[in-house]
Amino acid sequence: MKPLNLEDVVKYVEQNIELFHIRRIQSLESLKLGKILKRKNPYLFKAKNILTSEEIVRTLLDAHISSNEETLFGDWLEELAIYINSKVFNGWKSGIPGIDLEFDNEGIRNIVTIKSGPNWGNSSQIKRMQDDFKTATKTIRTSHSKIQVRAINGCCYGQNKYPDKGDYIKLCGQDFWHFISGNESLYLDIIEPLGHKAKEKNDRYFEAYVSVINQFTKEFANSFCLENGQIDWNSIVMLNSSSLSTSET
Repeated sequence: MKPLNLEDVVKYVEQNIELFHIRRIQSLESLKLGKILKRKNPYLFKAKNILTSEEIVRTLLDAHISSNEETLFGDWLEELAIYINSKVFNGWKSGIPGIDLEFDNEGIRNIVTIKSGPNWGNSSQIKRMQDDFKTATKTIRTSHSKIQVRAINGCCYGQNKYPDKGDYIKLCGQDFWHFISGNESLYLDIIEPLGHKAKEKNDRYFEAYVSVINQFTKEFANSFCLENGQIDWNSIVMLNSSSLSTSET
């Protein structure tokens, strides 16, 4: 184990946070109105009495963005965690399916699956993670029969009062960042550099966001509004929920 140099972490964050913002804009600009409409519940929008094209477009877009940005930033934090761990424990990005990070410490091979927050999955998804841990353990022991393997579900933020889950350990927030870095205050230290040139980057994102709102509003009005300007809810529901045997797949 080598002590973590926080200057290295700050430099890495400032140099690479741009990738998150680029991915945000790329994801936004690649969206198609029809695909978003197919993913969302049209009955909910009708029940909320949404009356204008811009309102429904903005509601659709904001719901998509909220979910998508959580995923994009979670992926970016995973890369940051692997970088930090490589500096301290010589860890590496795992090539084993379902495992994000591997590193050795005190004679133990740690296999880590990194998630954004603590409430990331349902029972089926958690079961799949447990199966991935078992498969990874067998894979590692094929070439290192006597090695002790420890499975970790690491969450970049949040809290977890009972980390021992039996066949794996769940570490959240401070506990996770401390585990991969040996630095108890790292979860606080990484906050400030994340805001590097944030206003400039968010201004560029907002320009792209406004353009998509305007484009989608025009498209929605042309495709899903009646001649009197009212929303044609039947056409939206048909696009979203009609039988695949009679609609375009």
